[in-house]
Amino acid sequence: MPSPHNIAILGASGYTGAEAIRLVKGHPQLNLTALTGHSRAGQALADTYPNFAGLGLPDLQLWEDVNWNEIDGVFACLPHGASQETIAQIKDKVDTVIDLSADFRLRDPVLYEATYGRPHAFTDLLDDAIYGLTEFARKELVGASLVACPGCYPTCSLLSLLPGVEAGLFNLSSIIIDAKSGVTGAGRKVSENLIYSEVTDGAHAYAVGAHRHAPEIDQMLEIVSSQSTKVSFTPHLLPMNRGMITTCYVQLNKDVTADRVKSAYKDRYKNEPFIQILDEVPQTRHIRGSNRCAIGLFEDRSEGRMIIIAVIDNLTKGSSGQAVQNYNVTQGWDETLGLNVLPVFP
Repeated sequence: MPSPHNIAILGASGYTGAEAIRLVKGHPQLNLTALTGHSRAGQALADTYPNFAGLGLPDLQLWEDVNWNEIDGVFACLPHGASQETIAQIKDKVDTVIDLSADFRLRDPVLYEATYGRPHAFTDLLDDAIYGLTEFARKELVGASLVACPGCYPTCSLLSLLPGVEAGLFNLSSIIIDAKSGVTGAGRKVSENLIYSEVTDGAHAYAVGAHRHAPEIDQMLEIVSSQSTKVSFTPHLLPMNRGMITTCYVQLNKDVTADRVKSAYKDRYKNEPFIQILDEVPQTRHIRGSNRCAIGLFEDRSEGRMIIIAVIDNLTKGSSGQAVQNYNVTQGWDETLGLNVLPVFP
């Protein structure tokens, strides 16, 4: 093995940043060298996350104060918009940037502006960014200097759909995605609709017909199928901390059987270290804290339709775990390094 790489985590005070710290700290080839947090600069990390006390981790600092000469790789866990501005200034100072925001996921800057309500200020970097859905981007990821990690909803949805789309098994005009996430998917910001009494004992849909992850799902489906498509996508918030479940409803193309679909998925994912095809219905409690995605495929009572259910931990496979997996691939390492953590149950 080569010498460990020195890693900086930007936005370390947020949930995805904290998850990245947890995983990087347990990675045999990564040395956690710098942590940034704009509003908490100068504070010990344990003041924000007491669970990290006593581990000798660096204090939080401004990204401008990082000694970039000693950093090899960056995990950027910054808010949308802020990420592109920071990455543009540090990209040439390090070998590899893994961006966990949405700033480099959409290839079309016009679509980015329409989706996120602000223009993309660094469109010259969009061509350099590799969309890091690891299982479908390995060749492109090797040696990549800028990786755009997919959103959590797109990760769960696309892993559910892409094997069937690749094989030409589905009618793309009729895809429906019913998605549900724990509250950490909304980040750590203070918000009235996320406090305990507003979230517990209930569930609700949000951003109905207009969620910003839908164009990201469309984009990947169109790349794989070479067909224009718009999925019907509805997200929901569940009263749990972490975890995500997507239920995709698909119309099979003519003469395609459920057995053929199941066979295609098992064949496509047979060598994937983090994908499990189950005979039973997947449950979020069984993948909590891991980089796994569990998928179940079921024939619908409506003829010619199937239901595909997938679960991930939104902070791990849906965010920081996938980021570490992508970093491993960019370096030509075993992509499971630092990620063979078992799910936490109960």
